Amino acid sequence: MKQYSENFLLGNEVALRKITKEDYEKFFAIENVMESRLLMNDGIPFPPTDADHEKFLNEISSEKDDYAFAIELKDEKLFIGTIAVYLVNWKSGTCYVGISIGPDHQGKGYGTDSMNVLVDFIFNYMNLNKVKLQVFGYNKRAISSYEKCGFLLEGTLKEEIFRFGKYHDVYIMGLLRKDWEMQSHK
Repeated sequence: MKQYSENFLLGNEVALRKITKEDYEKFFAIENVMESRLLMNDGIPFPPTDADHEKFLNEISSEKDDYAFAIELKDEKLFIGTIAVYLVNWKSGTCYVGISIGPDHQGKGYGTDSMNVLVDFIFNYMNLNKVKLQVFGYNKRAISSYEKCGFLLEGTLKEEIFRFGKYHDVYIMGLLRKDWEMQSHK
């Protein structure tokens, strides 16, 4: 199991903590980067307003089975993105996850570290059996990160998203508790 402190879920390089009002400005800046939006959001790539972002953050609630965390570099105490659990199905023991990291901190292993911490939290504290996600076929860096965490390709939604003038596949990936437990004990 990952280390836990009073207020944080700790990885090797990152801490997952609650999102505070002090994070909003940095969150808005990350979410307003068009390249990032094209990698994670399937909506029309139109820049949301600060009010849109604030509404989104204010609607996240454990009462709705949405659990979002700020991703912070442990040593620098620097906010670099967010990670979330959503669409929890308690009866079936499943959930979805999503992550967003600012461009300056992508490709450095922080996403993989963050996802490993979140998956540990899901299996050891939420007691779920399966974690799922969707990723765009052209987001090769994210796919590689998810595979490092143990996620496997479960399905392909052919030509599901229109980006860059053509249609692209969307991959459905999943991680079962039993597979995670086997890889965690190597």
